[in-house]
Amino acid sequence: MSGPAGMLTGDRVYRIHWMPGTDILRGVCHCGAERVAEEPVELWEWLLAHPQGHQAVTPPPEVPTRTAVPA
Repeated sequence: MSGPAGMLTGDRVYRIHWMPGTDILRGVCHCGAERVAEEPVELWEWLLAHPQGHQAVTPPPEVPTRTAVPA
């Protein structure tokens, strides 16, 4: 499958991004989990160990807004 501008998508797509200006790499698993490291081998081992060590990033729950009610 292909996404925007030919980018691969799907259930088993892994990505490693270089963070410009640093020696840091960011690995992104198909489940949404992310990890940073300086060594690509470390990231590939982590990515291919899925789901071990992979907790998808979950956004904090939204706090309900409260509306003042006149007495």
